[in-house]
Amino acid sequence: MVTVLEEIGKIGIVPVIKIDDPEKAVPLARALLAGGIPCAEITFRTSQGEAALSRISREVPEILVGAGTVLTVEQVDKAIAAGAKFIVSPGFNPRVVRHCIDKGIPITPGCSNPSDMEAALEAGLGVVKFFPAEQSGGLDYIKAVAAPYTTLKFMPTGGINPGNIASYIAYEKILACGGSWMVPADRINAGDFETITTLCREAVSKILGFSLVHVGINAANETEALKAARLFESLFGFTPNVGNSSIFAGEGIEIMKSPYLGKNGHIAIGTNSLKRGIACLERKGFTFNTNSAKVDAKGTLTALYLSDEIAGFAVHLVQKK
Repeated sequence: MVTVLEEIGKIGIVPVIKIDDPEKAVPLARALLAGGIPCAEITFRTSQGEAALSRISREVPEILVGAGTVLTVEQVDKAIAAGAKFIVSPGFNPRVVRHCIDKGIPITPGCSNPSDMEAALEAGLGVVKFFPAEQSGGLDYIKAVAAPYTTLKFMPTGGINPGNIASYIAYEKILACGGSWMVPADRINAGDFETITTLCREAVSKILGFSLVHVGINAANETEALKAARLFESLFGFTPNVGNSSIFAGEGIEIMKSPYLGKNGHIAIGTNSLKRGIACLERKGFTFNTNSAKVDAKGTLTALYLSDEIAGFAVHLVQKK
């Protein structure tokens, strides 16, 4: 049960899909994969939801597929039979929640007030759907109610869009966000899966926010590092900042006092979510040098290098502040 939710957390976004034609289910799932989102919530708002979920589960097993808008225990059973790996409901229905727990399938019930959240905690749940997110107070409300419920995480859905998802996902109590803008019904019905793939890639880019932080240069020793830093200062006015193991010339150039990882040096790429950035690259087949991990005083991972160099430079991801 925990594993499924952890995987959803690594992805960071759950496309909420209303599908009218089961024939569109498999090409849609493949479009999601191509766009970097191996996850889908197929809503049971239409009579075709069960069939669509079944086809995706059977033919595109790489997709972590679940059932949404589940209102009854009968729908839970149908979703499980169709291959659902998780259940999402718009509200907190004690019978549905208990049935899912008894069946051993993760459920994230909709909770938009403290009473429902306490009911979820009482049932042993650690993640709830916050719905409708924007209409219920948005991220500010989540931060307010999260204060007393320290173990609870949220999956906000409703009003999430490209303009606000980065803010939501940056908050540590957000497991993932649900949204439908990358899977519009008209594009699904038209069979325009290329557009859906593009929208998914854009959504992933918003979540991860990859950007260049700095470039590191390997110097032979501290004297050579300082000499290089002074040269950057004379050329461009980049003020040297001497640290324990390196000297920064301005903010974008780090000169190592002795050779470190990378034949020539290293490149630091910042991301909004280090764990999701790592998971994204691992899904693409890249590997990481676990011995290079850096953590802060709380033991939280802050940086990790890729196993392979690029053009003589080691590359590492760093958590944006």
